[in-house]
Amino acid sequence: MNRRTVLRSASVLATVGLAGCIQGVQEHFGLQGVVPVEIHNSGSQSYKIQLQARELGNDRRSYNEQYSVSPNETAYPPHLGRTEQSLQVVLFDEDNEQEQVEAVSITSDTEFVSIELTDAGMVIEVDRADDAANETVTNATNDSSAANGSTEPTTAGNETTDSDADSAS
Repeated sequence: MNRRTVLRSASVLATVGLAGCIQGVQEHFGLQGVVPVEIHNSGSQSYKIQLQARELGNDRRSYNEQYSVSPNETAYPPHLGRTEQSLQVVLFDEDNEQEQVEAVSITSDTEFVSIELTDAGMVIEVDRADDAANETVTNATNDSSAANGSTEPTTAGNETTDSDADSAS
């Protein structure tokens, strides 16, 4: 084996090792993306709302915002990070008591979160990159399980499980 072959092999190995290192650095420091949030009040009175997000796995609070939204007003809170987390939305009544509590999951596929406030309650729509996985959460009455800390979302509309999506293909 001559010196040229040894040098070529060493440079190839160094390049391959460096490529893996660069990819790891890009994943760590790269942009994860953001998820825009919109709150619209189509009701006849002002509503107070609180948004809290917790990262899945370590339960660290990553987002905590409160708003008072007037009738026919739209609020644009700061964007959520596009990471695996649970978003809890709390609607308060006039006496600052929890009227409705809903939770939805935010994933790397989440593109937009829309919260519609009405006189009948709130509707949360989560748009995902895969249209079949869009989630709509509605509840026009007090939800005692959610008020007791349950984070299981009640869904209605167009949520599809992975097995449903596979069988439709």
